[in-house]
Amino acid sequence: MTSGRLILAATPLGDVRDASPRLVSALAEADVIAAEDTRRLRSLASALEVTPRGRVVSFYEDVETARLPKLLEALHAGETVVLVTDAGMPSVSDPGFRLVAACVAEDLPVTCLPGPSAVTTALALSGLPCDRFCFEGFAPRKPGERTKWLTSLRAEPRTAVFFESPHRLGSLLADAVSVLGGSRQAAVCRELTKTYEEVKRGTLAELASWAADGVRGEITVVLSGAEPRSVSVADLVDEVAARVASGERLKSAAAEVAEATGVSKKELYDAVLAARKAGTGGHVG
Repeated sequence: MTSGRLILAATPLGDVRDASPRLVSALAEADVIAAEDTRRLRSLASALEVTPRGRVVSFYEDVETARLPKLLEALHAGETVVLVTDAGMPSVSDPGFRLVAACVAEDLPVTCLPGPSAVTTALALSGLPCDRFCFEGFAPRKPGERTKWLTSLRAEPRTAVFFESPHRLGSLLADAVSVLGGSRQAAVCRELTKTYEEVKRGTLAELASWAADGVRGEITVVLSGAEPRSVSVADLVDEVAARVASGERLKSAAAEVAEATGVSKKELYDAVLAARKAGTGGHVG
């Protein structure tokens, strides 16, 4: 029996008119639709005036692994499975990766219906360099982990794109000012393609001030890459010390800072030890 195929289908970020004709056909013809939110899927189908003929099953993060066997069984039986998430491209900070990996492992066909993506839409609107960029997913929630993550972006030369919840945006931008400096350029993209779409561009300091009183909506942040700089080991001692103070072990902090800045890990580790010995001392993690 010929196997079916998995179709990753991008859905509109907000404006239903961004749906492609291929998406409409896929929803109408699929044997199975795996949807991150079945209610949103029904609403989208209604707006597109399409009636799915196949089975609709939920496929959100908490049930993703449990749903895999049945979906793989359907594919092996020759059925077409369409995967949709709430908005944008499946697998990009949304459910999908595990299913795709399972299909690849079992040599089942996988294809994609391209379409809207908050990552590339925000990047294009930001006004920041687009020739090289990295996607960082969602910013870490815990302050210590967020500081460590921001530190890893200090020397990142590529434009970085990431997601953040509206109620954490203000504290994130304040931390970014502390770690990256207030002059770094960035853009905050809010409610992309929706009625109240807004793109705020400026320095991190300006954006932190703007977001301090609260922001609403779906948020995508675009951060400019770091300017090339000459860094000495001595310049990085305080950075490592700050990470250790936030709870990180010295060896791992020194290794990550060294890797991000291109200095010798051993020289940086030894310099931190020497600084401690010359100062108040303390436990080495």
